[in-house]
Amino acid sequence: MDRRVVWTDAAWNDLETAADYIAKDSPRYAGAFVREIRAAARSLVQFSERGRVVPEFGKPEIRELLVRSYRLVYTVTTDTVRILGFIHGARDLTNWRSRGPSR
Repeated sequence: MDRRVVWTDAAWNDLETAADYIAKDSPRYAGAFVREIRAAARSLVQFSERGRVVPEFGKPEIRELLVRSYRLVYTVTTDTVRILGFIHGARDLTNWRSRGPSR
């Protein structure tokens, strides 16, 4: 079953921040990076449960795709995939949790 993919403002800001950082050295690479991440998110339309359960949360509805050195964190409902965050793998997810996985 196809699901609709929706980005939260926080997740979109995460992606923009990463792209802005990369663009300081290479605007072209930053553009390719954003396209790759957006393609990974779009793949969740049909394959929403392919990501692993986020170990820190341990809830089957909170999943993540690992894309390069980033974690694309999302929730799955009957008809929607909600992108919650785009977090660098080296970042402390405990601090990210303070903004909540429910956004």
